[in-house]
Amino acid sequence: MKKQRLGTTDLYVTPVAFGVLTMGGSQMDLPLEEGAELIRYAIDQGINFFDTAQYYETYPYLREALKGMDRSPENPDFPVICTKCLGSTYEEMEDAIEEALREMELDVIDIFLLHEVRQDPDWDMRAGAWQCLQDYKAKGVIRAIGVSTHHVDVTARMAQIPECDVVFPLINFASLGIRNGDGPGTCQEMEAAIQACHDAGKGVFAMKAFGGGNLTADYVKALDYVTRLPGVDSTMVGIGKKEEVDRLIAYADGTLPRDYVPDISHKRIHIDAGDCEGCGACVQRCPNKAIHWNEYGLAAVDDEVCLTCGYCAPVCPVRAIILF
Repeated sequence: MKKQRLGTTDLYVTPVAFGVLTMGGSQMDLPLEEGAELIRYAIDQGINFFDTAQYYETYPYLREALKGMDRSPENPDFPVICTKCLGSTYEEMEDAIEEALREMELDVIDIFLLHEVRQDPDWDMRAGAWQCLQDYKAKGVIRAIGVSTHHVDVTARMAQIPECDVVFPLINFASLGIRNGDGPGTCQEMEAAIQACHDAGKGVFAMKAFGGGNLTADYVKALDYVTRLPGVDSTMVGIGKKEEVDRLIAYADGTLPRDYVPDISHKRIHIDAGDCEGCGACVQRCPNKAIHWNEYGLAAVDDEVCLTCGYCAPVCPVRAIILF
């Protein structure tokens, strides 16, 4: 695949990219070698951009996949790796950077982000972590820094932050999971924020084109919407199987039939306990009473009752509901 420059950085990435979260312990929990083999397969097929995070605990997959590859700066085929940290302080971010370098056996990290930046005062409260990223970029340990976010207001604000190189926002045609301040946001609002970042020279790569899997049945429509947005340099897609790599590449190179509809009959609704805030919106919305409170006061799904209708996903304020 033809690579595209990520904003004004010196990083060139494929227009579709591989999100490693899916294969990790919170979702498919693939064995180490199986996950590493899947990443190597994607690299061999031409994908060069991979996203992970400290929180995902997926560094070992990338470490094993990258073993034996030529890591010299002269090798244009060595993958671009993005990772993220939820920490707020300088010390937390420094520990996260050192962990990423160690666990993936890297000398330099291409992209390091503040993970899931929310509305004010979250940005100001994480000033220490942001300063740490700036310092490590100045040392040459990180090549580009920025934020990942589900928020329109945060995305728009990054257009005004000179030190921010890249932004990783959530967007999909159904506005699933998009936030704006304390309330829901729309895809149209996020489009405008993305355009502002692009106009400011920021690299933009998008997440959740399928709304956590809830829009997978509209595979071509969902990817068309995000990949064709002005200002989006690459679209990150969660992958857990080789056939998903093949399908994504077929879409990118134009060989996937335009009427393609994937079989999602085997997929199930899951609620990520790490994201769920126990607000109860999904419990109230479920038409079949398939969602209940677990012993920790968080939402959980009864698969024997769930219809996989997806009605719960749009009302979740933190995109904790996924389909895989």
